[in-house]
Amino acid sequence: MDTQMPESSVSKGATGSNKIGFVLLCVVLSALTIGGYAFFTHQPTYTPPPTILPVATEKYAGKKIMYVDSYHEGYEWSDGITNGIKKTLNGTGVELRIVRMDTKRNPSEEFKLAAGIKARDEINAFHPDVLIASDDNAFKYVIQAYFKDAPLPIVFNGLNWDASVYGAPYTNTTGMLEVSLTTQIIDNLKPFAKGKRLGYLSADTETERKNLSYYEKLFGLKFEKTYFVKDMASWKKAYAALQKETDLVIFENNAGISDWSDVAAEEFAKANITVPVGTTNPWTMKESILGITKVPGEQGEWAAGAALKILDGTPPKNIPIVKNEKGTLIVNLSLAEKLNIIFPPDILKNAQVAQ
Repeated sequence: MDTQMPESSVSKGATGSNKIGFVLLCVVLSALTIGGYAFFTHQPTYTPPPTILPVATEKYAGKKIMYVDSYHEGYEWSDGITNGIKKTLNGTGVELRIVRMDTKRNPSEEFKLAAGIKARDEINAFHPDVLIASDDNAFKYVIQAYFKDAPLPIVFNGLNWDASVYGAPYTNTTGMLEVSLTTQIIDNLKPFAKGKRLGYLSADTETERKNLSYYEKLFGLKFEKTYFVKDMASWKKAYAALQKETDLVIFENNAGISDWSDVAAEEFAKANITVPVGTTNPWTMKESILGITKVPGEQGEWAAGAALKILDGTPPKNIPIVKNEKGTLIVNLSLAEKLNIIFPPDILKNAQVAQ
């Protein structure tokens, strides 16, 4: 299949005058009408809306916020969001309680339904003044199932791409959507690819399948080969196959692969990589040569700031839904060297180097 990819914003051997184009595709603005984001030529910057900034005061003493995490402590994405929430609420006097649904490690429908019921019961027992919910499973199995248009104010974050798939926004919700920068990753890797065939590899989870559908629907990307895997052996087989079947690979996420080993994956990638591999997550950089990654702390800080605004008396429906704006450019020079890829200066001066 002759797959057409977007025109590149970086060419091989580009001079310092060629800046990395962190430019929002117009298709996203037209497809998702709530909020907005933008990427600039140097490291992306983000200025939270002034109305969301928290106040360092104990005036919220006696107020309670519950945070429902779709996943588990120790998962880098969840930990980043949690740290952002704690950082923002520190010194405010708010009592914070956290519930972990653990659905990344337990993806069955039966487990998700049970986790949703357990979270509902903990919310009802704690009686929070505001509820923060992270990622799609918390929204689907808790918010949509039990608190749609309820009196309890809710701030969501990490909801992938579009809240309307859950019938949101509701009268009691606001939040930050999670969007990826996959087209920019492809643009920056395309000069090093020998052809136009795209491949996609990820853990077999509902979130990653949703990501793929939005890449195809919003950006018109066509993937020659796609692999969703559940274990390490399947990941190795798919990673190796994509080196022969495609010219450029997006490795979306390893979270959800049951027996994942960072050490084994890194060694396998070094031994088998022959085409450029890009990623949207920092924890999959050891198997990729370039990533433009999301910043989980941004989601947590914004959500906690919005929760404080609600405690100040602003209804959730009066706080606009937004999209994440921060991104981090990362390069893996060790894997790039194996492919004889030399990144141009304008990438290197803006990038972090994967360790």
